[in-house]
Amino acid sequence: MNNILNIKTPAEAIAQTRKAEYHLGNQGVGNLRLAYWNLTTEALYEEAIFRSEGTTVQGGPFVAFTGKHTARSANDKFVVRHVDSENNVWWGVYNRPMEATKFEGLYNRMLGFLQGKDVFVQDVYGGADENYRLPVRIVTELAWHSHFVRNMFILPQSLEEYKRFVPEFTIFSLPNFKATPAVDNTNSETFICLSFEKKLAIVGNTAYAGEIKKSVFTILNYLLPLQGVLPMHCSANVNPVDSNDVALFFGLSGTGKTTLSADPTRSLIGDDEHGWSDDGVFNFEGGCYAKVIGLSESAEPEIFATTKRFGTVLENVPHDPITRLIDLNDDTVTENTRASYPLEFIANAVPEKKAGHPKNIILLTCDASGVMPPIARLTPNQALYQFISGYTSKVGGTEVGLGKEPEITFSACFGGPFMVHHPYKYAELLKNKMERYGVTCWLVNTGWVGGPYGVGKRISIRHTRALLNAALSGKLADVACYKDPVFGFEVPQTCPEVPEEVLKPWSSWPSREEYDRRYKDLAMRFIQNFAKFTDGTPQEVSDAGPKV
Repeated sequence: MNNILNIKTPAEAIAQTRKAEYHLGNQGVGNLRLAYWNLTTEALYEEAIFRSEGTTVQGGPFVAFTGKHTARSANDKFVVRHVDSENNVWWGVYNRPMEATKFEGLYNRMLGFLQGKDVFVQDVYGGADENYRLPVRIVTELAWHSHFVRNMFILPQSLEEYKRFVPEFTIFSLPNFKATPAVDNTNSETFICLSFEKKLAIVGNTAYAGEIKKSVFTILNYLLPLQGVLPMHCSANVNPVDSNDVALFFGLSGTGKTTLSADPTRSLIGDDEHGWSDDGVFNFEGGCYAKVIGLSESAEPEIFATTKRFGTVLENVPHDPITRLIDLNDDTVTENTRASYPLEFIANAVPEKKAGHPKNIILLTCDASGVMPPIARLTPNQALYQFISGYTSKVGGTEVGLGKEPEITFSACFGGPFMVHHPYKYAELLKNKMERYGVTCWLVNTGWVGGPYGVGKRISIRHTRALLNAALSGKLADVACYKDPVFGFEVPQTCPEVPEEVLKPWSSWPSREEYDRRYKDLAMRFIQNFAKFTDGTPQEVSDAGPKV
């Protein structure tokens, strides 16, 4: 906001109360009108409303619309090429190189853009484990983005902690600042640029809050493997009576990580991003960022309840301006409607946001071709093959350019856009930890049955939950299995509360021949995709793929 009339804002009098001694001047920022430091959620509501950034709706959530960008701009992300880090970075479609001089020029123009403007600062941590947490300073142009940051990350607990906060990484998010592609060598006016040497990330020309969240995740994906900690794009829950009965749910947005981990019989560690150290699993975040399109109160009561609470940020959710009632089924703005809320809003969340080691790992795939079994038990090498492949379907608007129809894709480690090292760097850490702690790995299909998208239907969440409950409770340990003819993994023939025909995906297809043809087509896609990982991946992992 450029407050040229110098109008007093609601929180102006307290804007500097929680200002850190290591201030923005140390990072080259100067001549601001005012920096609002570490405002509370309540104060940020007032500032956001005062600045016409959004509205409140029935129950108290704040609703914001992000304009042109309603999803991540995956093609606009860059990593600065530097002699210190370039040998660690897996350069390619996910990590596009940027020259240090171009980054410097873009950052300097951003600092010029901030002259005379207001900014909001939140000093937070990425990581609930104090041995590995990352102090991050997040500077935003919008008050509601600062509210989002407070929801999503871990907060200092005292005024003294705020005063003494020194960031190890700083992120600037300025939706109204644009790159100049001809000058900056960016793909568009939108950019997400990271410099590991300057410990700085800059985001411009997008108000989609997920870019802030995923920038922190990308930074941790670079730093933690260098310390022997596995960063994971997964949700996690734990048996409330056994802290070493943790379950991890890997998957891309829209595959069910948030929904399936919010299980009333288990305690929630977190819904999206975690680390796995020698001490156990810990959440990177302090909140959840759940997809809410078509959210059902009966199927997902815990998440549904958050859409009626003060403190939740609803992103791109349409509402009636008179009654202030939201419509979770309205996808006219985007399929990728979101709710950001503190983890504490889920009643059975683990307050410490960490627990022991996993007993089960679930790889979630949303199979739009409708041929994968609903659940399968994997050998260790099959687990690594599936993990590196990251097969799924991009669902409804989670990235710019996606329509309503799912798009078959492979995303390395079930989070390719956020992985900075070669995928086997993460797979090797996973292998070592699975072997050390005796973990069982399952592949679970949350996609289509009875035919591909448009012909079949999406598998019932009730059946998926029953399969997961049986796997996590050990009920599938001794049941008879058949060997999948293409991938070779074991598929249970029976499961409590699941019809046997669901476990045999071909049985609901009109034609077994058509099913076999589509399955072989999918297997060939796996083989073609995995070819780009064979350099740097052990042969026994490559050999654990499908046989056609």
